[in-house]
Amino acid sequence: MHLRTSIAAILVSGINVFAQGKAPAGKGGFGDPTFIFMMVAMFVIIYFFMLRPQAKKQKETQNMLQNLKKGDKVLTVAGIVGVIGNVKDTTVMVKVADATVLEFKKAAITAVLNDENNEKSSSSDKDNKAAK
Repeated sequence: MHLRTSIAAILVSGINVFAQGKAPAGKGGFGDPTFIFMMVAMFVIIYFFMLRPQAKKQKETQNMLQNLKKGDKVLTVAGIVGVIGNVKDTTVMVKVADATVLEFKKAAITAVLNDENNEKSSSSDKDNKAAK
């Protein structure tokens, strides 16, 4: 969060330069190579710290939703945990209790909570603790 605050401060200072309109005497104004370099650097920083990670996360989420399969344990945006019973084009049937099956849009699935993933991470944690 501190990084975003710093980026916001840089943007505000850049906006102040635009708001002043004229450059001080002896300065080149908007055509000044230093000013142009600073603006390009700000856009590069914004891209690498804000836009690129967001696009990467969105791609991972889309990949997860495309790879949903029967038997996956999932978490929905409503906080409901269940097991997928059937996968359709845009929806999934999630079994949440013995006789309760709910139909959700695929976009409502926030995470896949398969026990295999948890076992792998816990076994690697045990191995790391044993190595110490």
